[in-house]
Amino acid sequence: MLTQTAPVLQFNRRDYDNALLLRLYRELLRPRLIEEKMLILLRQGKVSKWFSGIGQEAVAVGSTLALHADEYILPLHRNLGVFTGRQVPLGRLFAQWQGKATGFTQGRDRSFHFGSREHHIVGMISHLGPQLAVADGIALADVLDQAPRVTLAYSGDGGASEGDFHEALNVAAVWQLPVIFLVENNGYGLSTPSNEQFCCQSFVDKGPAYGMEAVQVDGNNVLDVYTCIAGLADDLRQRPRPVLVEALTFRMRGHEEASGTKYVPSELLEEWGRKDPVENYEKWLLAEGILSETGRAQVRESIKQEIEKAWQETEAAPAPVADAARELREMYAPEPVASSGSTNEQAATGNKQPETQDRRYVDAIREGLWQGMEQHPGLVLMGQDIAEYGGVFKVTEGFVAEFGKGRVRNTPLCESAVLGAGLGLAVRGRKSMVEMQFADFVTCGFNQIVNNLAKSYYRWGQPADVVVRLPTGAGTAAGPFHSQSTEAWFTHVPGLKVVYPSNPHDAKGLLLAALADPNPVLYFEHKLLYRSLSGPVPTAPYLTPIGQAALAQEGDELSIVTYGLGVHWALSACQELGARADILDLRTLLPWDSEAVARSVRKTGRLLVLHEDTLTGGLGGEIAAWVAEHCFSSLDAPVRRVGALDTAVPFAPQLEADFLPTQRLREAIKALRTY
Repeated sequence: MLTQTAPVLQFNRRDYDNALLLRLYRELLRPRLIEEKMLILLRQGKVSKWFSGIGQEAVAVGSTLALHADEYILPLHRNLGVFTGRQVPLGRLFAQWQGKATGFTQGRDRSFHFGSREHHIVGMISHLGPQLAVADGIALADVLDQAPRVTLAYSGDGGASEGDFHEALNVAAVWQLPVIFLVENNGYGLSTPSNEQFCCQSFVDKGPAYGMEAVQVDGNNVLDVYTCIAGLADDLRQRPRPVLVEALTFRMRGHEEASGTKYVPSELLEEWGRKDPVENYEKWLLAEGILSETGRAQVRESIKQEIEKAWQETEAAPAPVADAARELREMYAPEPVASSGSTNEQAATGNKQPETQDRRYVDAIREGLWQGMEQHPGLVLMGQDIAEYGGVFKVTEGFVAEFGKGRVRNTPLCESAVLGAGLGLAVRGRKSMVEMQFADFVTCGFNQIVNNLAKSYYRWGQPADVVVRLPTGAGTAAGPFHSQSTEAWFTHVPGLKVVYPSNPHDAKGLLLAALADPNPVLYFEHKLLYRSLSGPVPTAPYLTPIGQAALAQEGDELSIVTYGLGVHWALSACQELGARADILDLRTLLPWDSEAVARSVRKTGRLLVLHEDTLTGGLGGEIAAWVAEHCFSSLDAPVRRVGALDTAVPFAPQLEADFLPTQRLREAIKALRTY
């Protein structure tokens, strides 16, 4: 029953017809009644956890209904109204919350941690802020496609303290992307009040600092929210640019139910309780004669029946059946069938020798990237200084003149935002290549790679078609922050692929393979090899298969498994020592070619694993453990590992030479041969 005779909030119907006003009412009521049902089920122990949006429904409902159905929304915990407003089937939505097989993630994730391409929704991850950059990428794709659309991304007031908020707004402003950044300011980040989160008076103060408009709206007034977002969206479709919107609202329950609201002053709860978005709008509709008491009862009853039916479907839905092979397989998007324009080199040429030209390592990378741009019209290159300047290593020199600034984009110093934008481009069906100026700088985008890109396909079937190029390695006296070998940080992360070419031929072929692959691929390229190593490279496009190792040298005394610059160290050391070694170039570090390793070890009986990375925690430890487990009976000596010292990379050449494992490699070869 209604507790007040008149609404506290003031509603202006403008020129909206009754059909729209009643549609807003129904969509506002649905998430409230769903929540009331879920809270009962939570107390009954039938729902494990719940993040309540009671009190904030008008923000999600008003903004969702203001957009076109093909415009993407990136919601958060308390935006149930986005999903119901986009008419996501309740049975499937409830199944998602319950971890059922019929849910959007098939039991692999919970609550609103999912997306639906059918409904143009990109779900959140728990880190909150990274989703804002994904919105940038979606909007960038729309701009490049000349599609008059907007993208809407939500942030809480607490989440806006994250660096991802700054980066996403900065990139959107610099690139003039049509994104509406909607901050739901409910006064608290879990239990921490706003005055302990930020010092500005309101979020509209932040907009001018980014060079963007900022507006404030009553987040409990569904008509004001709808009018605000609809007006902005119409304008942004014609004049693309970002806008920051602050919706003032309040969360009437705990961050999640277990946390409660004891930290909230009772008078504040009472004040906002009087501003309840559902109750106030309902009163106004009744007072204006737009809704009758009979109509009110009918709407409520029909929604309750819909909820009950969906819940019964969910209870009857099957639980997921554990299938390890399926889980492993579906961690990655299926690789496409090679086209005639870019195939495996052997398949493309048959018995004929392909036409080749001598190329430096850096030129092979450049040629592969150039041909990739020709093969994939939707491919976008992003990185610091990669446009007119051509990148610090000149890999993209001349690309702007050929492909234009739309596809070859200088970026601000916002690694996280640019990587997130890569995922957004993939959502709209485009490919991207993101260049880290140095592999060391990837730390600033680590979360996007390991939590967004790596898990997207497994969680909700969205391929993350992004290649990250990482100039890596020591030997140039560049010190601790421009010389690190960072590949092992990522070989532990399912969903990623990691490649590391050691020669010009593979540099081109692996890059073209990475660009063709729909999964996120980290492409490590050693800086020392750029202009010091040349070799024959086919002029036509070709793919070097990801996941297949290659023998750089054959021998029968021992096996040296390595990659990158380590291949050349091993070749030099074996020549100097007269060692007859199988030198196996992994080429791909994730997934690494265990069959090729096993073949070599079973032939020679001795294994040395070599990498430039520091010894402890390097990929060599994984390979050594696997060989000990699977090839123990073939071993005639203990497995040896050789890597860099467990220190940061020193600057002085004398210290760097000692840091690198070249001399220790020779000692290990001698010891292994004579064991």
